[in-house]
Amino acid sequence: MAYLTDRKRAAGLGSAKTGTAHHWHMTLTSWILVILVPLFLFAFGPIVGEPYEAVIAHFARPFPALVTAAMLVVGLNHFRHGVQVLIEDYVGGETRKLMVIAMVAVSYGAMAVGLYALARMAL
Repeated sequence: MAYLTDRKRAAGLGSAKTGTAHHWHMTLTSWILVILVPLFLFAFGPIVGEPYEAVIAHFARPFPALVTAAMLVVGLNHFRHGVQVLIEDYVGGETRKLMVIAMVAVSYGAMAVGLYALARMAL
């Protein structure tokens, strides 16, 4: 029976090499969302409950359309990285790879659908 310390068991396994970059990305997108969420609520809030024509006219203006587009891109990108960490921490094996791929596809798909709908309203 070998008596190994935790450090000795981990020696030679290497690092994931993306922890710092991932942390920096999450911190940056969090600060951007601190600014974007109130702007989004300011741009989106007044139009809730209005008729279809008023919503289309509202999002045809540049400020609400750009704030909504930025919110979609930054918010879903932040979501993607957060859920990826969650999956990597709690799921193992081949299921991990499949769930990460599915989550990335869903987040980019939602981003594309949202931007397409916004472009249809704005143009």
